[in-house]
Amino acid sequence: MTRAYKVYSIENGTVIDHIPTPLALKVISILGLGSEGIMTIGIGFNSRKHPYGKDILKIENRELSHDETNKIALIAPDATINIIKNGEVSEKRQITLPSEVRDILSCPNPNCATNMLGARKHFMLENKETVTYRCRYCERATVVNADMLSKK
Repeated sequence: MTRAYKVYSIENGTVIDHIPTPLALKVISILGLGSEGIMTIGIGFNSRKHPYGKDILKIENRELSHDETNKIALIAPDATINIIKNGEVSEKRQITLPSEVRDILSCPNPNCATNMLGARKHFMLENKETVTYRCRYCERATVVNADMLSKK
């Protein structure tokens, strides 16, 4: 039996597709979109690209900036971004890893100033291929994973 999926179109906003399941909620956290407008979240769709499925996120009436969409690359480097205007795709965006990130990642070093003293979280890109970032304070280089995302 073929299962029918209902994914409604939006008139204006941003569509993020090809997010590996179950990371859609983490993407919302990265973007700080907790209670901002209407969002449609689809989790666990079949995907040829992602063997465990893909998630889709639609954010109505909000065009995300390039800086915002690039943050998604931290955990979903294969995600696609479509900007929708008047019901049509007006822009297809490629995402790239940001050269630095602030207040998104938590340092895994328990003795880091960000964990001990509450210093602002600040990481610099160390290696694009392995998605490794270096903490500005303790200088620990770490491969990014979804568990490193700061709790908003």
